[in-house]
Amino acid sequence: MFGCDEKTIRKGIKERANPESLEQTTIRRSGGGRKCEMSKNPDIDEIFWEILREHTAGDPMDEKIKWTNLTRHEIREKLNKKGIKDRYNIVRKLLKKHGFVKRKALKKTSTGQPKNRDKQFKKIASYRTEYENSENPIISIDASIKESIGNLYREGHLETTETIEVFDHDFPNFADKKVTPYAIYDLKNNESFVNIGTSCDTSDFVCDSIKMWWNTADELLDIRAQIANRDGIVP
Repeated sequence: MFGCDEKTIRKGIKERANPESLEQTTIRRSGGGRKCEMSKNPDIDEIFWEILREHTAGDPMDEKIKWTNLTRHEIREKLNKKGIKDRYNIVRKLLKKHGFVKRKALKKTSTGQPKNRDKQFKKIASYRTEYENSENPIISIDASIKESIGNLYREGHLETTETIEVFDHDFPNFADKKVTPYAIYDLKNNESFVNIGTSCDTSDFVCDSIKMWWNTADELLDIRAQIANRDGIVP
């Protein structure tokens, strides 16, 4: 009825009659299954290090830090030449066993602090305090990512009567031009101003953007100074 072999049914009935078999947590007998390739090759660790010996470097200041320029695929090919077939992630297991883990470089080592580092930040803080207690504005300025203008795809949805068709690829040469949004944020008034230009992010473009913001803000026409926070400070 179930399409099972008669021997399998007899074996199941026999196991159900045996209380010990009902207490087993696994179906497979202990020691059953295909043997691991690593257990079949007692010299696999020596072969692994023989492969890595000419492709391993380390930190002269810390003997624990080592790295290899071989990829897992290259190690697998070299193991195959040694007669070891990597069918069950042997390379991954060997690398893990010997402490090799795929990692990214960590930006942690300090390059030192400039002599006048604290002096610079104290000066910036004093300027901010001075301008916060005056009518002079404090602005934060920065350029956003360049945007391509043309019949190109845009994220989001629109209320339309028909489907808007655009190019199937957004290659740069399909764009009519590129624009650079330059944002100016007035910290005191909590207001933003964005100038969209077709030039690059040059110093002239920055000055023109600040000038446009200045001229559009009526309350700033009589102000004679401002402070701008970007990479540095511009009083």
